[in-house]
Amino acid sequence: MKLAVTISLFLSLLFFNTLAQNTHKISGYVYKQGSREALSDINVYAAEKRVGTTTNADGYFSLSHPAQDSLLLTFSAVGYQTVTQLVSLKKSVTLTVYLPVGQLLREVVVHGSSKNNTSLQQMSRIEVPITKVRQIPALLGEKDVLKVLQLLPGVQKGSEGNAGIYVRGGGPDQNLILLDDAVVYNPSHLLGFFSAFNGDALEKVSLTKGGFPARFGGRLSSVIEAQMKEGSRDSLHGEAGIGLISSRLTLEGPLWRPKSDVPASSFLVSGRRTYFDVVSRPFLKSPETGESPARSYFYDLNAKLSFHLNANNKLTWSGFFGQDRFYNQRESNDTELDASIAWSNATSSLRWEHRFSERFSSNLSLLFSQYKLDVSNEEILDNNANEPPFQLRYQSGIRDFSLKYALNLVHNEKLQSRFGFQSTHHRFTPSAVVEQGNLQGSVLPSSSIEAIESGVYFEETWQPVARWQLNGGLRLSHYLVLNEDDAKNSQSTQYLRPEPRFSTTYWLPKSWALKASYALMNQYVHLLSNTGVGLPVDLWLPSTSYIKPQQSQQFVFGLAKDLNQAGILSGTTLTLEGYYKEMKNILSYAEGASFLSPDETVPNSSRQWEAISTAGRGRSYGGEALLQKENGRLSGWIGYTLSWTIWQFPELNGGRPFYPRYDRRHDISVVGIYKLRPRITLSATWVYGTGNALILPISRFSGYESRPPVVRENPSPLEILFGPGTNAKVYSERNTFRAEPYHRMDVSLRFYKRKRRHERTWEISAYNAYNRRNAFYYSVEGKLDRQDRHSRSVLYRYSVFPIVPSVSYSIKF
Repeated sequence: MKLAVTISLFLSLLFFNTLAQNTHKISGYVYKQGSREALSDINVYAAEKRVGTTTNADGYFSLSHPAQDSLLLTFSAVGYQTVTQLVSLKKSVTLTVYLPVGQLLREVVVHGSSKNNTSLQQMSRIEVPITKVRQIPALLGEKDVLKVLQLLPGVQKGSEGNAGIYVRGGGPDQNLILLDDAVVYNPSHLLGFFSAFNGDALEKVSLTKGGFPARFGGRLSSVIEAQMKEGSRDSLHGEAGIGLISSRLTLEGPLWRPKSDVPASSFLVSGRRTYFDVVSRPFLKSPETGESPARSYFYDLNAKLSFHLNANNKLTWSGFFGQDRFYNQRESNDTELDASIAWSNATSSLRWEHRFSERFSSNLSLLFSQYKLDVSNEEILDNNANEPPFQLRYQSGIRDFSLKYALNLVHNEKLQSRFGFQSTHHRFTPSAVVEQGNLQGSVLPSSSIEAIESGVYFEETWQPVARWQLNGGLRLSHYLVLNEDDAKNSQSTQYLRPEPRFSTTYWLPKSWALKASYALMNQYVHLLSNTGVGLPVDLWLPSTSYIKPQQSQQFVFGLAKDLNQAGILSGTTLTLEGYYKEMKNILSYAEGASFLSPDETVPNSSRQWEAISTAGRGRSYGGEALLQKENGRLSGWIGYTLSWTIWQFPELNGGRPFYPRYDRRHDISVVGIYKLRPRITLSATWVYGTGNALILPISRFSGYESRPPVVRENPSPLEILFGPGTNAKVYSERNTFRAEPYHRMDVSLRFYKRKRRHERTWEISAYNAYNRRNAFYYSVEGKLDRQDRHSRSVLYRYSVFPIVPSVSYSIKF
């Protein structure tokens, strides 16, 4: 009954456009200057009348306004120069607008355009221009869009150098990461120190961390949308870069030019490869053999083809493939060890954009995503004994095929409707194969589970009066397991859940805006994550009859202010947000379990991952502040987050609540970019965060077991009777130890020079400029006291990065 009333209410809004009499329509398309690429999410605003809209995926916009002599329109977007145009309103007009790429390289903007930021953009949404990513200092000069997201309030950082994203108390699996609509499951390179996104191939990246529109589903905490840029339609262009550990090359240009007015089709190819395995070889040589045991490398490839079939139809294909490998080879007199960790991501997106009319368009997408992980280890204990080797083989992965269809209907500048559905076929392989030779071991057979996840949605954006804007919608999600083998459950496991969404904005006098939102989200895929330093050996698991879907409810309240004063505060925006989020059925390892510790009570089972996991609840709440400046020689932002995240699992910590590892009370980020000269830019970032919550032993002792004694030099009496002892540790309650606060400063200096046919940039940077030894992990170890010859426990702190200087060079042609 409630659903029927809601649908009737929104459909009744369709008749409001009949109230506008004696009006003229202003419509048109916005393109990127040079490449003629259609630009979405461009703000079209008439400040004097306080009306505006945004362009859709085809770059189309439409406004209706009472007849008058003229109206001044402003077209603006992050990373582009603002364009103003005087439009006559004596009759309806159609415009074609070209936006130049911004030469001042604006920073991350939370509320859209460079003017009136409180007016148009949805709540808790952040847009990241790729031009800004290139200006921010980064580790070893590798520009990383996910590292930029970590500099924003509400986004917690992982451990030192880690590319993990923790948004408002959620884990890495609770982020829906999309590359041209296709899901990327593990967006990391080089054991998590760099992200899988090549900035040369991206047009823009946006983060939504609250107030989720109904078209998004399947995750609890955030949506990260990465959009690949289209190739140039004018001429062949390229960009190349070389740094300390990697090089990259991008080529783009037209495929052919039609004789009609339809834009030319285009292509883009971008590749990147690290030579970290070669550079690190001299520093990792074994003193015994002279060999380099540990090596690591990654590469990735992006490609995109765009075809304009006619004025109303556009076909695009984009693909991404990336692979990492970390391997270790060591030889000694008695032992040979060969171990490797390899993982890869692959995505493919085929999209058909069709325009039925100027106000009505559709988007049909066929999507493919795949993530694979392979861990292998082989050790020969004694070459002379002809013993079978110790072997371990571990494989895990997830593969998706998706169909997505969306409809967008623009009734007028005050009312817009969206409808659509998506269906995804998942194939999970959360399994391991362990072979231990002549040692006692087990074999876990490879298995897979298939499931279908679907969702249908509608949403409405309505501005009933000048100061109010409402966005409401409903998503109905469905999940079905196709081949679950459960003797206790003869019926197929399936879930059907509604997900209401609502957000509102009220514009107060003097450029203030008050915003609020509510969203209920369901998540049917889970990441069983290792709580150590974050190697990519985590398990992607399906929801089953045993593992229930995750669910969250989030309330957000916000206040925004445009500081339009002249002088130093020109172009400055203040944003304040507070949130409260509850989460159910979040997943963790059971006490003492790991991805390579099979449960002996379930012998030879293909469902070991269910036995080693446990579900619980969580809540997160806090406040965020962002002060950002866009204009002038000095630009940047200051972000602050105050937050609490609490978990509770019946089978962990004795059922008592505890703080998860990445709970941080305080988090501060300061970003500054100063234009010393037209061709020289100095930039710096400083971050501070409360230390991670960790579990450490409070005492240690040696334990002994009955076995033949082992004689060594100066044995103890217990060793003479029972053999050498093994260390045993006693732990306190979970995560009661706080690591030291984390803080770091990065600086960079860029020299830019432009000639007739090419542009070149030199960059000199320093990561961790004041050489802060931040803790990477802690360990309690025994230390022998030479005076009384007794061992005592000592807490050791290990760090990874001292000051790391780097230099890089890039050229555009």
